[in-house]
Amino acid sequence: MSGALGESPAVLAEVRLTGSERTDPFDDDLVDVHLADGVVVDIAPARALPRTGLVVDGGGGWLIPGLWDHHVHVVQWALAAQREPLGGATSAAHAAEIMGTAAVLPDGRRIGTGFRDALWSDAPTLEVLDAATGDVPTYLINADVHSVWLNSAALRREGHIPDGVGMLREAPAFEISRRLNAVAPEISDPLVERMARDAAARGVVGLVDLDMAWNEDAWARRTSAGFDALRIEFGIYPEFLDRAIADGLRTGDVARGAASDLARVGPLKVITDGSLGTRTAACSHAYPDDPHNLGVLTVEIGTLVDLMTRATGAGIASAIHAIGDVANTHALDAFAATGAWGTIEHAQLVSHADIPRFGRLGVAASVQPEHAIDDRDMTDAIWAGQTAQPYPLRSLADTGANLLFGSDAPVSPLDPWAAMAAAVFRTRDGRAPWQAHQRLDAATALGASTHGGSATPARIELGMRADLAVCARDPLRASEAELRDMSVQATLLGGRLTHLA
Repeated sequence: MSGALGESPAVLAEVRLTGSERTDPFDDDLVDVHLADGVVVDIAPARALPRTGLVVDGGGGWLIPGLWDHHVHVVQWALAAQREPLGGATSAAHAAEIMGTAAVLPDGRRIGTGFRDALWSDAPTLEVLDAATGDVPTYLINADVHSVWLNSAALRREGHIPDGVGMLREAPAFEISRRLNAVAPEISDPLVERMARDAAARGVVGLVDLDMAWNEDAWARRTSAGFDALRIEFGIYPEFLDRAIADGLRTGDVARGAASDLARVGPLKVITDGSLGTRTAACSHAYPDDPHNLGVLTVEIGTLVDLMTRATGAGIASAIHAIGDVANTHALDAFAATGAWGTIEHAQLVSHADIPRFGRLGVAASVQPEHAIDDRDMTDAIWAGQTAQPYPLRSLADTGANLLFGSDAPVSPLDPWAAMAAAVFRTRDGRAPWQAHQRLDAATALGASTHGGSATPARIELGMRADLAVCARDPLRASEAELRDMSVQATLLGGRLTHLA
């Protein structure tokens, strides 16, 4: 391909169109897409119109709307690049052994991320972790981020008394993550830039940043320093809601102090229950071998209604974390009571009676299809006694819900192609499809990976903002392996090249 990063081509030549609900007459024919001032101004058969200005040859690739990841913890995902991966740990002893040889970071700590202990045969203990890691403060972050395992040195450093286990869950675990993520901008911002470039290379043009911090200042700083790879919508947590309202922030507004319009205010983010892997998602039936454990509702319904009412009155959307079926019921009840608009984040276990309420209430389901594949064995074991539907993608779509795909990175990697493959095929690594009746068609999955979601997918048409990607295969016809291995030849953000293979 001709052209260079940062340039704005006048013509995307020799591409094929694809996507959901097409009305164009071109079928698989090669077309030229003409661009000006960041929008699509014409689409014509290849060479039917003069090619003037910078021409980028698409090489017969498939042109799609630019992709979005609707749930990312940006700094935590960026910092994962310098943390020890623990996804392959098969036991507590194995995880401790890995951390015993992990690199010590400049601040004197070892940090690992991505362990999944729900199906380990041995239980985490301080004795095992201390024996492997010694006096170096060592932190192991669960893949679901809802628990953190610390050795004695780390517990003491963080002001906790060693208790024989060292496992912190929910709010105390989130506080540890906040502290670990609070690194100097000169460390985090280059890693965020690298993360954004990697995302653009996958055809991503935007994401929703749900870092547990006051995010407006960070994005104003990054855009002022030249960040221009992605569109950003950033979340606001309850502890910052009063500040956001007092400052007049409204969903969709450009971040104050930003050097461009790429960073905008997103939703109020409220975490109302735990997670599957930590066995804290609020469910209607008890967890196996623990008849008193129904998970935890971390926000009472009255408090949730108050938060959402105040946010809605101030023009701020709501993004409510709900994983278990009880949490999803409470979140939907709060949307109904307040008239709030926005999303339920995750919706991993939803009662059959609640599934159609998403569509009726206009509440989007912001879901992470790869979690279903990551968690299939845990779900079959830990939620075997639940009567609600796990990961109900097809059912949600069929009853009118708008699906928005994301990764929840670092819980799973920021890769929209993996999300689409998981949603369409419900499998990975040659295993039989899991919960195959909840598979989606590829057009719905592609729409859910755009800004508007499956109900209002982005389409390539005259006047559309030129957030585009050229990929090697038609995603509507690709196999599972082809989706996961999709090559993106070019990505454009407002008509400007952010990736060029």
